[in-house]
Amino acid sequence: MTKIQKTEAEWQAELTPEQYHVLREKGTERPFTGEYDHTFESGTYRCAGCGAELFTSETKYDSGCGWPAFYAPASGDAIDEETDATYGIVRTEVMCANCGGHLGHLFPDGPRPTGTRYCINSAALRLEEE
Repeated sequence: MTKIQKTEAEWQAELTPEQYHVLREKGTERPFTGEYDHTFESGTYRCAGCGAELFTSETKYDSGCGWPAFYAPASGDAIDEETDATYGIVRTEVMCANCGGHLGHLFPDGPRPTGTRYCINSAALRLEEE
């Protein structure tokens, strides 16, 4: 799949300042402030930058971490992962496979069946309700 390529000016024109900060500058919204932290309506969570399907409501759960949490992506090719060693902590960064936008991080403390927690910024998502 060919990734979406846009200039920073194009991204800034299309995204809100918060979306741009999270998706393009690898920012993080404050915990417990995101629109989808306590949203549990049925639907598909899409990338706020490009609209790609990332997660479904069936895998969303309340982890208590302050950000939307999912135990699995919508498909095996929905996201990319890479090691993030900023701030002296080694974590796994999660990005949209379609546009490369920063979504959040992956942690090994999620529920069954995967045991993983995709801790995702609300600003990086758009819920398409069923």
